[in-house]
Amino acid sequence: MTDTQNSYKRSSFGPAFLFLSKQERAALADYYEFCRLMDDIADEPRENPATELDDWQAEIERIYNLAPKTDLGQRLAQDVKRFSIPKDRFLLLIEGMRDDLNGKRYPSFQALNQYLQRVAVIVGQATLDILDVRGTKAEELALALGRAVQLTNIVRDVKEDAQLGRVYLPCPLTPAQILQGTHSAQLMPFLTQAAQMARVYYAQAFTLMKQFPRLKMLPCRIMGYVYLKNLAKIEKEGFSAQSPLKLTKFEKIKMVLYGIFKTFF
Repeated sequence: MTDTQNSYKRSSFGPAFLFLSKQERAALADYYEFCRLMDDIADEPRENPATELDDWQAEIERIYNLAPKTDLGQRLAQDVKRFSIPKDRFLLLIEGMRDDLNGKRYPSFQALNQYLQRVAVIVGQATLDILDVRGTKAEELALALGRAVQLTNIVRDVKEDAQLGRVYLPCPLTPAQILQGTHSAQLMPFLTQAAQMARVYYAQAFTLMKQFPRLKMLPCRIMGYVYLKNLAKIEKEGFSAQSPLKLTKFEKIKMVLYGIFKTFF
């Protein structure tokens, strides 16, 4: 088992996965490792990140041709076969990372939804594939929860993203203007709207979860409560924190326990 898989099991979300089968836990850990790797390629200083993404796009093709070259690729090939995971669950995420590298801007929240589809909704879809939760309602759940979580990340990380030269919100400000902090009044309406949209999506997601087996929804429910609590913390501070506001370990544990409680009672 890789260090990434071990850290995944030890994370605050760990209790949610104790109710899953060993194969489901392993597959989720593998997919999570892939997502983290793609994120690191896009975010961390590297000699040629675009080439690394090209290499992984080629590896995904090899996975579906049953000829992967990497250790992670070999594990993912087994997961793909066992859980019938479509290829777009990997390729769309890579496309989203390319958008990040290119510093793509989004002129409207409707345009931003295309990015959310690539980097968040698709992750939810892959998760539900592994949990064997499929169909139209499953797609709606992945859409709602994926958008909610990623909008929360965007609101939380707006200054951190600006340091990387990225602005996801459809505001007219440049990364430099956001970092200067002198245009906060112009940024506030977009932060508020994104947070309001996220809350609507969370409500939709929690309603949809009621239509599926309780244990299969436990990871989704816990993630939803943890990120919703994080959003509430950001809103309480008036979106004014100089660094990303995240939950403490104790706060996360409380939300995990709350998610477990809401699942069984």
